[in-house]
Amino acid sequence: MELKQNYLADSHRYDSSETFYRRCGKSGVMLPKISLGFWHNFGGVDPYERSRAITHYAFDHGITHFDLANNYGPPYGSAEETMGRLMDDSFKPYRDELFISSKAGYDMWEGPYGNWGSRKYLFASIEQSLKRMHLDYVDLFYSHRYDPNTPLEETLQALVDIVKQGKALYIGISRWPLEALKFADKYLKERDVPLLIFQDKLNLLNRGPQESGTLDYCHDNGIGFIGFSPLAQGLLTDRYINGIPEDSRMAQGKFLKSDMLTPELIAQLRAWNVEASAQGKTLAEKALSWILEQQGVTSVIVGASSVPQLEKNLKAAE
Repeated sequence: MELKQNYLADSHRYDSSETFYRRCGKSGVMLPKISLGFWHNFGGVDPYERSRAITHYAFDHGITHFDLANNYGPPYGSAEETMGRLMDDSFKPYRDELFISSKAGYDMWEGPYGNWGSRKYLFASIEQSLKRMHLDYVDLFYSHRYDPNTPLEETLQALVDIVKQGKALYIGISRWPLEALKFADKYLKERDVPLLIFQDKLNLLNRGPQESGTLDYCHDNGIGFIGFSPLAQGLLTDRYINGIPEDSRMAQGKFLKSDMLTPELIAQLRAWNVEASAQGKTLAEKALSWILEQQGVTSVIVGASSVPQLEKNLKAAE
């Protein structure tokens, strides 16, 4: 694929802005319905030219939010390094149009300070992330997971101080239990750094945030919600309605195990596929659309291994 050496963003990228962007909770931030995640396909093992083509296509079609974390890759840190190259090569002139997030909370480096939610880990992580991405600040910095052993006050105060020091503009948390979310919401509001957004897995097969009351709490308290894994690692596509393809993640044992694909699940996938076809959609489009229809959802994070795949996912937002 031939690269654009001097990237010039599409002048029509905001033509659908009235319908494509949603307010994030009660903040001033507008996020695209579809956000681009760097969890897979943007690491050091992936072709940079492909990453560049995907992100160009995303931004050219109004996707302003790129979602990263310190340990995305592989190897760890390399997705953020790809983002740094992209900033240098393509996006530096558009920095103020981009909403870039990163996270810290999972295993990142050896020793007792390279994991979880201590102040030590979070401050080291944000400094490393900024260096890798060639940024002065991130728009959004998350606690990537709940730490049952570090006092919540320590984790939350570190996030407050990261904002006060100008290293992040907003704070988010990912996959915390509801009671911890409530505590965080109160703590952060009292310190004038309100919680912008909550991130969790949400899809047709995993409705945990709805069942726990988390989605309702976010909606009722002015907190945005962003879902990830919308297609359940590919289960919510038409790839598995007739069994396990040889080249699939399930066949390779990556993230999906073959015992998950029960006769009952295949029957459900086929039924949803019929419903989607009747609506003129693919199963994947139906799955994405379902998430965006849920009250309180601001955006959904999609991965993409190619431009055509991202193009298909964007149809769900139309």
